[in-house]
Amino acid sequence: MKIWTSKHVFDHPWETVTTAAMQKYPNPMNPSVVGVDVLDRHIDPSRKLYSHRLLSTECGLPSIVKSISFTNMISVDERLIYKPHPQDPEKTILTQEAIVTVKGVSLSSYLEGLMASTISSNANKGREAMEWVIHKLNAKIEELTASARGSIRTPMAAAAFVEK
Repeated sequence: MKIWTSKHVFDHPWETVTTAAMQKYPNPMNPSVVGVDVLDRHIDPSRKLYSHRLLSTECGLPSIVKSISFTNMISVDERLIYKPHPQDPEKTILTQEAIVTVKGVSLSSYLEGLMASTISSNANKGREAMEWVIHKLNAKIEELTASARGSIRTPMAAAAFVEK
């Protein structure tokens, strides 16, 4: 078993980051993710959001793993925790953990190391994807805000014109 961990601080509030996390796929940074199924999502009594998702991927394994057909003996359990930054409400801390297990082969430790390295590389792509989704969300909010301002001004301008 190999355990990989990482921490990252997003310069965005928790609400924005968690909204983006739920809309992360599909994205151009992780084209290998071809499907996402939500198996369970709930809020516990302490107001923590839990989302158990199953991601379907293509070509997400190192070539050595694919070439020796160990794909049915590999397990990756990944946990992502998003928390508001304790000193800055405009930031969010992401803690990631992945547990990689390769069973039934003599090269298991080596393969687990390869998988952990791949996970680390993909985590960077995942953070880029989050920033991409957040940018899209912020652009949509700006577009809706501008649209709302325009529709509010039009009737008021028409009413002012009629009263004169």
